[in-house]
Order: sequence, then C-alpha cells, then structure tokens
Amino acid sequence: MKAMILAAGKGTRVQPLTNSTPKPMLPILDVPVMELIILKLKANGFNEIVINTSYLSEVIEAYFKDGSQLGVSISYSFEGEVMNGVRHGSAIGSAAGMRKIQNEKSFFDDTFMVICGDAIIDADLSKAVAIHKQSGGISSMLLKEVPMESVDKYGVVELDTINRIISFQEKPEVKDARSNLVNTGIYIFEPEIFSHIPHDGNYDIGADLFPKLVQKNMPLYGINLPFQWIDIGTIEDYYQANMMALNNKINNIEFSSDGLIVNYDRSNKDIQQANRAHYNDQSQQIG
Repeated sequence: MKAMILAAGKGTRVQPLTNSTPKPMLPILDVPVMELIILKLKANGFNEIVINTSYLSEVIEAYFKDGSQLGVSISYSFEGEVMNGVRHGSAIGSAAGMRKIQNEKSFFDDTFMVICGDAIIDADLSKAVAIHKQSGGISSMLLKEVPMESVDKYGVVELDTINRIISFQEKPEVKDARSNLVNTGIYIFEPEIFSHIPHDGNYDIGADLFPKLVQKNMPLYGINLPFQWIDIGTIEDYYQANMMALNNKINNIEFSSDGLIVNYDRSNKDIQQANRAHYNDQSQQIG
C-alpha cells in the first residue's frame, strides 16, 4: 500500500527547537518522530511512501534517503523554488501537496493514507483501512477522544449515528464544542478525491478540503479506534513525549541501553535487532 507523510511545515509552535531541525525530525530520545511513523507504516503494509517537504527539506532527505535502510521505498516532493542551486521552501497546503504529487508522479492509484509527520501513534492502520473500505466513503479520518476541557487545542469533529462526519470546529471554546472527538491528522483517501481539489493554488486538507466535502454531502467518515496518540504540538508536548519514552510509557517502544527499540510488528522476531543496527549506524554517521 501507499502512504504520504506531511512534512512541509515550519513547526512554529515548537520554536526554537525547529530553527535548525524540521519538526518531523525532532528526536524522541535518539530517533526522529517521523522514523517512528515510517516504521509504523511499514508494519501495517505501507511500503511505498512519499514525503512532501519544504522547510529544511535537505535535512529530511539526507537522513532517510531512499528508505531502503528501513525496508521501504521513499520518494520526495519539494514545495518551493530552487534558485542558483539553493532551495527556498514555500509550503502550499496539505491537499495541494497531494495534488502536486499526483500531477508529477501519478503516485496514488488505489486507496492510500496521508499522515502528519509529527505524532507518535500505535493505531491499527490496516484495520482502519478495512473499516474505511467497508464504509464506501471517499475519505475517512482517524479520530481520538480527548477530555472535554482540552478540545480548544484541536480540530473537533461531529459525527452522526453512522459515523459520517457532519461538521468541523477548529479549536472551539469548550462551551461551544459539539463533541470531544478530534482530528489526529491520519487520513484515508480514494483516488477520486483529486476531483475535489482545485488545479492550482494553496489548499489544505483540514481547513479547505474536508469542509467542502461536508458541504457537498460527500461520504466522509470518522473512525474512532482506541489507540495511543502522542501529539508533538508544543514544546511541552515534546518534553512529555520524551519523558514517556524514558519511562517506557509509549506502546511498543522500549528504552534501553541500546537506545529506542521499536517493535511495532510483533510477528517479526528480527525487528528489534534490525532497529538496533539502524540506530547504531545513524549514530556513527552523526559522530
């Protein structure tokens, strides 16, 4: 299966940490957040991945290269201009980034996933795809229940009785929130989605595309599976994520003398050793 990782943003809410490091490359102890996402995608059968980049794109591409070191195929889509051999990033919005990839690569030819590159998740992505296909919708969004007092930090989603999305609220006040289900930045699409994305201009999934689909009464569904979702939205969130890793409170990730050992695919007895070798190799390169 194919997936796109969103990695073009500047990460302004976690500055100054992102002044020289793209947000998806911020390490959880010694492993970039996006590497954990790639390993999760791989464990769920997503072995063809495209990453849209813009801000500090070279850092991301130099680290992951073609993805073979992680057992996947990775390609890139740079948003911006190249002048005199120097890249000048200019992000165009997540949905427009999808459109750019499709126009240039015809990459999306079947059901595909789009996922933000700045959160730690242990969701059963294969099950989510199966639920999406059963619904028959053009798109589905993985949701997470949060405490009602925290809804003002997130994009809130309202569902009907058959889990169809009927409204969105962007960071509403607690008293105005219609639910405590929030957007996790994990989306599943059918290729037909591109007929709903303008041919040019900036366009965002959450702010533009999904509200348009709801307005048109298109079949857009919410999937509320139980899973651990650790959002790296602020510096405090990032600190808490690292403390969780140190205290072995992140599902399927173990902190040891070898660094972070990731075991997303419990059927593969070799994955822990493979990860050790990868992290050791990266440490040697950095050193």
